[in-house]
Amino acid sequence: MSLRLGDIAPDFTAETTQGTINFHEWIGDSWALLFSHPADFTPVCTTELGKTALLKGEFEKKGVKVIAVSVDDLASHNKWVPDIEELNGVKVNFPIIADADRNVATLYDMIHPNASEKATVRSVFIIGPDKKIKLTLTYPASTGRNFQEILRVIDSLQLTANYQVATPADWKDGEDVIITPAVKTEDAAAKFPKGFTIIKPYLRTTPQPNK
Repeated sequence: MSLRLGDIAPDFTAETTQGTINFHEWIGDSWALLFSHPADFTPVCTTELGKTALLKGEFEKKGVKVIAVSVDDLASHNKWVPDIEELNGVKVNFPIIADADRNVATLYDMIHPNASEKATVRSVFIIGPDKKIKLTLTYPASTGRNFQEILRVIDSLQLTANYQVATPADWKDGEDVIITPAVKTEDAAAKFPKGFTIIKPYLRTTPQPNK
């Protein structure tokens, strides 16, 4: 069965480039980004892991830990890391899971046989502090991920987890948001002291409440 939003992210113990981890313990009280890449020493993956390292500070500001996985062993990861660092001008400052036995890939349904019987697709899982899956994305091996979109959606997930709002199409941090239908219009003024605009009875906008 595929994992669905709201499911508890499967726990596991694995070797990584930063030592052995228990996944749920490693997440702790943070948010987490778990993402897979098809194989070591491949061009798109080299750019993706480099970009992740460059953006690690941005993830940390949002309270998000990042961790990568592929079905290669630890020795392969350790040989590949210097290439990532050289080509991207950065230190790989997050763990990469060694998953030669495909335990993690199987738990998270990362191998799609119609795409490849051996390699993982580019899966993305964003997991909350409650260890529940908040978002999933799946890219083919040929398409590198847009990490700015991943950062954007984390902003939305964290905002909407704490306020009765939703984010509209193409929303970016700092822009107006939508009041959810669960909030009655007569209650909106108390809940959203910055004010709100009624565009349609079902579409009411308000300035981002945590800014």
